[in-house]
Amino acid sequence: MAPAPSVSVAPAPTSVAQTYIVGDSLGWSVPTSGPNSYQRWANGKSFKVGDTLVFNFVNGTHNVAMVSKASFDSCNTTSPINTISNGPARIRLTNSGEHYYMCTFPRHCSLGQKLVINVTGTDVTAPTPSTASTPSSPTVPSSDSPVNSPPAPSDSAPSLVLATLPLTFLSFALLRLLN
Repeated sequence: MAPAPSVSVAPAPTSVAQTYIVGDSLGWSVPTSGPNSYQRWANGKSFKVGDTLVFNFVNGTHNVAMVSKASFDSCNTTSPINTISNGPARIRLTNSGEHYYMCTFPRHCSLGQKLVINVTGTDVTAPTPSTASTPSSPTVPSSDSPVNSPPAPSDSAPSLVLATLPLTFLSFALLRLLN
């Protein structure tokens, strides 16, 4: 009798790629709760290569600029690496290290509309349709040129925030089930 064929099982990935709504219900705007609002939001989160950041903002009133540490520290808006002017902006984190974001509209950065995150690791998998936490749309790799989804009408931003709330709650429930 022939021996049974051997079957090897690949190890399970350590985590599934996550989608983070920057600022949660605040969205991407000048924070009213102080200049450190976005850093408080980021505290305790573990950003990984493969995760996606979603910046929700009203077109024409904000943007998202990926900038150097020096530009971030000084709120220098003159030479961003990439700027996305149409929301919601989806940025896929493609490399580890510190990532710096701010709004380039006058005074927005100095009023606290800026975010620095530390991205770690490379061992994430893309979410399956049953674990995706936001609707599918084009993403922007964090080191490449931005590619935006078509601009939404400017009066749709409040409804966008309301529309994403159930998905946010669903993603938290799924995370609880998976952990």
